[in-house]
This record gives sequence, C-alpha cells and structure tokens, in this order.
Amino acid sequence: MKVLIAEDDNHIRDGLAAILADEGYDTITAVDGRDALARFQAESPHFVLLDIMMPGQSGYDVCREIRARSPDVPIIFISAKSEEIDRVLGLELGADDFIVKPFGVKEVVARIRAVTRRCLRTRADAHAPPFAMLDLEVFPAELRARRGADAFELSLREVGILRLLHDNAGRVVSRELMFSRLWGLDHVPNSRTLDQQISKLRKRVEVDPADPRIIRTVHGSGYRFEG
Repeated sequence: MKVLIAEDDNHIRDGLAAILADEGYDTITAVDGRDALARFQAESPHFVLLDIMMPGQSGYDVCREIRARSPDVPIIFISAKSEEIDRVLGLELGADDFIVKPFGVKEVVARIRAVTRRCLRTRADAHAPPFAMLDLEVFPAELRARRGADAFELSLREVGILRLLHDNAGRVVSRELMFSRLWGLDHVPNSRTLDQQISKLRKRVEVDPADPRIIRTVHGSGYRFEG
C-alpha cells in the first residue's frame, strides 16, 4: 500500500517515512505542495499525509485539488496549527483526520491503521478475507487477529507475513521471498531486520513463542507454517 507524505521539514518527513516503512507501507515523499500534487498524479497513492504550512502551495490547497481529482482517497492533515477552526476547515475540505504536531509514534501508527482499515474495507481484492492459522484467526481488512476472546492489532507487514505463510502452508517460505514480497525488490536484505520482525510477531501470535507452532524456523532456509 502506497502512502504520500507531503512535509517540508526534512526531519519530520524522514521520521514519518521511517514509521510507515516499519509498518509495511511503500512511502512516497514530497517537499512542498506543488511536489505533492505532481507525486500524487504520478504515483496514485492509496492515501496521503499532508502538512498544512508548506511553501508554494498550502496543504489546504493541495487537499482541494486532490479531492477534485480523487474524492475517495483518504487524507490526514499533519500540522502545528491546533486551533479548532483549523481542524474544522481541514475536515470541511474533505480530510479524514487531523494530527497535531508534536505527535508521538503510537498516535501516528494508530491513526494510520484506522485509515488503512477504511481503505481495505473498500477494496474488493484477495487480501481482505479472514483466514485461520491453528487457533488464531486473522482479519486482514481490520489489521487484527483473535485467539478465543483475546483480540489484538497487527501492522500491515505483520498481516503480510502471516498471509504469506498461510498461503504456503507446509512449504518453506524463503527469507528472500519474504523480503521481496513484504519489503520490496529495492530493499537490501538484512537478516537482523527479518529476525527482529519475526521475533516480535511470534510474541504476539504464538501461545508459546519459545516453541512456535505458527512461525517455525527452518534453519538455513526460511520459515514455515505446517497448517
């Protein structure tokens, strides 16, 4: 899923890109309003993170133009403007949410996941149907999983890992395949990155992470879900 980040502050833009990349999104960045519109037209992102105070063309103006071209693409304003009138104007222009600077990582992730759920619910594709892995139920369109009465959230990449293992039940999913499918062909494979991701996911989906039944390691090859 592609996300356009339009923000003139380099540190904030890079920070947002890192947060989203870690969640499993393909990020497109723009340094001002005009650049944002050009990238939007060229890349057709699934949703947009949009700063308000940008040189050349404000986020409000960019939002108007995006809405004229693509009425259904979700837009989240990210801005230091925190007055109620600013929020009201942003929402009246068609924004789906409004995040005020300074913000925390958890807040950004929560709002991004909420928008992603709305995107997934409107996409009639093969990624939406729920699936089961032993006693774990995974709901991709909700970015959630459930075991009995216990439900918890998943990132877009975590859902992707589980789906890839589920769809290849009984077969080894190589580390190379995981990287190419879930990080992208341009990503330089890093074993530590994948190991950390799998370790983190096991703690959430396994009954006993020390004795995994959903994500089994096949030494020297990759991972396998027995099914």
